[in-house]
Amino acid sequence: MDTKELLKKVRKIEIKTRRLSNHIFGGEYHSTFKGRGMTFSEVRQYQFGDDVRNIDWNVTARYNEPYVKVFEEERELTMMLMVDISGSEWFGTGEQFKNEIITEIAATLAFSATQNNDKIGLILFSDTIELYIPPKKGRSHVLRIIRELIEFEPKSKQTNIAEALKFLSNVMKKKAIVFVLSDFIADDYKQTLKIVAGKHDVTGIRVYDKREENIPNLGVVQMQDEETGELMLVNTSSKKVRTNYGKFYNEKVDYYKDSFTKSGAGVIDCRVDESYVKKLLGYFKQRG
Repeated sequence: MDTKELLKKVRKIEIKTRRLSNHIFGGEYHSTFKGRGMTFSEVRQYQFGDDVRNIDWNVTARYNEPYVKVFEEERELTMMLMVDISGSEWFGTGEQFKNEIITEIAATLAFSATQNNDKIGLILFSDTIELYIPPKKGRSHVLRIIRELIEFEPKSKQTNIAEALKFLSNVMKKKAIVFVLSDFIADDYKQTLKIVAGKHDVTGIRVYDKREENIPNLGVVQMQDEETGELMLVNTSSKKVRTNYGKFYNEKVDYYKDSFTKSGAGVIDCRVDESYVKKLLGYFKQRG
């Protein structure tokens, strides 16, 4: 993609997603996540009406009169966008591929965070960490994130969600708001997710195409595995083949929902041909 075309694409996404974040998500995002973190500010003498649970017993013993810890709301938050850029994201039977919708959702979230003066970071992953952009503030930083989401070419086509979550734990020592965007056609990440969700505010956004849910009866069809590149002939007229595929797909979806819910993390399901605006708004309102 040449620079002119890339800039045009970035601008197009900026106009669309910025408008959404300005009019809709700014306030919703802020009211959903504000005050999630309380940070220690100072110690002062106890005053009538203070919560006794905030008494600092060490200082109280030293001065022989009660002192309380004062906390203040962490106004500025850090958002981490974790985006799956494995081969299966290059799939779509409608007007857009899954990865195009993922880019728009990520950009909308990033601009919403910018309105709140929050920092935004990006992790692009396949079965390895493809790119890490440390959290920073500002529009130009968000535009760089959008640019990477559009044009970055991964070295690998496979997926390892657990590996990406481990990396997040290593680089993010302070609590962050984490959005994991993927189709979640993977497993073996439940344990790692539990640890990460214990420290960070995590939400999984599953982006999928309606044609992935079941295989239509089209006779014998040549198919390619987007992650391994393997070509195979599949007899889609066989009921057994269609049933087995449906079972495999549903197992992955159930694993995703179960893993996130039991870890105390949020879940959003977004089909490519559905409005992600409604899905995000509904989620923010439900949590807010």
